[in-house]
Amino acid sequence: MNKITTLFNIKYPIIQAGMIWNSGYKLASAVSNAGGLGIIGAGSMYPEILREHIQKCKKATSKPFGVNVPMLYPNIDEIMKIIVDEGVKIVFTSAGNPKTWTSFLKEKGITVVHVVSSTIFALKAQEAGVDAIVAEGFEAGGHNGRDETTTFTLIPMVREKITIPLIAAGGIATGKGMLAAMVLGADGVQVGSRFAASIESSAHDNFKQTIVNVKEGDTQLTLKELAPVRLIKNKFYQDIQALYEKCPTKDELIELLGRARSKRGMFEGDLEEGELEIGQIAGLIHDIKPAAEIIDEMISDFETARKQTLNLDF
Repeated sequence: MNKITTLFNIKYPIIQAGMIWNSGYKLASAVSNAGGLGIIGAGSMYPEILREHIQKCKKATSKPFGVNVPMLYPNIDEIMKIIVDEGVKIVFTSAGNPKTWTSFLKEKGITVVHVVSSTIFALKAQEAGVDAIVAEGFEAGGHNGRDETTTFTLIPMVREKITIPLIAAGGIATGKGMLAAMVLGADGVQVGSRFAASIESSAHDNFKQTIVNVKEGDTQLTLKELAPVRLIKNKFYQDIQALYEKCPTKDELIELLGRARSKRGMFEGDLEEGELEIGQIAGLIHDIKPAAEIIDEMISDFETARKQTLNLDF
């Protein structure tokens, strides 16, 4: 029995990442209906908007789904109350100390998963009592770890130290990548970029098409002084680089970033001035398709790759 499918009561050990401006109820319910675990991304939602998405997701699927909560969220108390009130059974926490909310959630019968970028944080999350860990390498899109540890280095290191179920994230968009992560010790995978370029993603069509057009080297990790984030190299990114040449202060970087830059890019489709967060694996994403097809394709690719490895020789 697979530990992740058992933990979440799902068919496949594929978790859809709770990406801001991409992960509304349409995507979450589509992934859950297809046998994975859909996640609503609370990080880009006001509390009442999150409530609306949870209620719509419950109507759109009878399968398990979860909510991702960045713990730096300003309305975190209200968000957690909504999650409990609406009967959400699975919560993925990130960007904060897992001790803060894990006990509260588990006392309510909620399964808790925490996202980490290092072995040290994985151990702290396990000590906090979470049910599983997502270990995310710096190939991933969006906000990232400062150490720039790659997924295929991070996964076996974390596996060596923890005993609870482990989910690999960062640079995984194919069945072959899923198989490789599991060979290295993961029990399942979390997929972001591939689902961002799905029909059901709430991202703007401009952003989805840009993902499809991304080539190797078109993304970069930047803004480490604030919170490391992987972006597509558009005009906004070039403006950041130009400012770095002047040895900017942290306040100057904050001023350039401004407000709602990610919403402007991913949700509103401003490809020049918006923040376009996507992973390095986007170079392998060549089309926009329904979430169910993405999952079917990954499972088929996984099975084919698994059979091929049995014939490997040296």
